[in-house]
Amino acid sequence: MATNIITREGHEALRSELDHLWRVYRPEITQKVAWAASLGDRSENADYQYNKKLLREIDRRVRYLRKRLEDVKVVDYSSEQEGRVFFGAWVEIENDAGETKTFRIVGYDEIYGRNDYISIDSPMARALLKKQEGDEIVVQIPDGEALWYINQIRYKPA
Repeated sequence: MATNIITREGHEALRSELDHLWRVYRPEITQKVAWAASLGDRSENADYQYNKKLLREIDRRVRYLRKRLEDVKVVDYSSEQEGRVFFGAWVEIENDAGETKTFRIVGYDEIYGRNDYISIDSPMARALLKKQEGDEIVVQIPDGEALWYINQIRYKPA
């Protein structure tokens, strides 16, 4: 997590997750914990133990999101970025074998659950930054180096 930047969409997603956890999910689980506690012996009560553990996980995620939302800087699109690869760009690349990949360069917190997003801190993103359509890039991979060509750069999804 070296780079503390995030897209506007990513920031809204984190804020929405925090809001849902705090206002909806946590109260539901708290109610279940209270109900399970009212049944008596907590040491052998699976409902109580499971929901108490879940409540700790929710609280941990809430603390993380609150801190993270304070730390990150939202980076919005600027028309000056047009034609070059910068944060938030959708990039289509191709190699000599004809294999193509399309992805968006985003912040660390935005890549999870998405196959079409890569972190700004990844070797691929670092190699692409400030390049233009038609440029070739060399990316360090475990087997050595990979050569890719930039086919398209855009700042709106297809």
